[in-house]
Amino acid sequence: MESAEQTLRSLLQPITHNLPTPISDAATNLLGESCYRSLVHNINISDSVCLKLAVSKALGIGIIGASSIVKIPQLLKMLNSGSAEGISFLSYFMETAGYLISLMYSTRNGFPFSTYGEVALIAIQNVAITVLVLQYNGKGPAAAIFVAGLAAAGYALYDENITNARSLQYLQGGAGMLGVASKLPQIITIFREGGTGQLSAFAVFNYLAGSLSRIFTTLQEVDDKLILYGFIAAFALNAVLAAQMVYYWNSSQSKSASQTKLQPKGKEAMKQAVGVDGQAKSTGSVKGKATPSTRRRG
Repeated sequence: MESAEQTLRSLLQPITHNLPTPISDAATNLLGESCYRSLVHNINISDSVCLKLAVSKALGIGIIGASSIVKIPQLLKMLNSGSAEGISFLSYFMETAGYLISLMYSTRNGFPFSTYGEVALIAIQNVAITVLVLQYNGKGPAAAIFVAGLAAAGYALYDENITNARSLQYLQGGAGMLGVASKLPQIITIFREGGTGQLSAFAVFNYLAGSLSRIFTTLQEVDDKLILYGFIAAFALNAVLAAQMVYYWNSSQSKSASQTKLQPKGKEAMKQAVGVDGQAKSTGSVKGKATPSTRRRG
């Protein structure tokens, strides 16, 4: 082990000792002065404490980066199909409310951004998806009310004069349960419809990996049981959603989609109705019209 460290030092120290100031400052702010000196400056890979912290920071940054696009496939899938089939409004509403509380709680407690940054990015994407769900279900005015309500709630949670620290702590405990409970409507929706509909596999599996990684980063950087238990419970239910996604992977359509295809709507239904009606009229006119042979018999 020591020989490996010596080899790494001889190879890397000429680089790490001459890093550009912006990079060294950013790394120092991320790892702290002591861990930066141990891992980067001295290449001390046997420092398990700092090594765990570095892994935690890397995971946190990776999660934040992935979260910036995690719901984009879901949004595109809904926009391309013009449908919110298989998407539970209640699930997204509850999840977004829980994220808003967690975001304000983490911000006001001064937790490292690397431990909660994805909450803000996912919440924004959740709002967009929820608005689409309401629009596709013919509830456009409710979408405006939903956005306005979230903005007002965010302001109230951030302002210490409106929501004090103790009240926010109680709300965070509820947010953890809310975030966990938000998965249940989606699980039930998939079970009832017999398929995942417009639900994005990319989002589901990224949620699973993200919640598992967050358990590790929380253990390393945040001494808060409320946050930890929330991520553990979220991982369990995300695993159920992932299992459903795998189980229904080859399902071409949900039960509701099958029923919809049996009952055509819109222009297709009008065409079929006109076709049937025209055929009926044509048949009736043929039946009512006297043939030459009939006239002669008369």
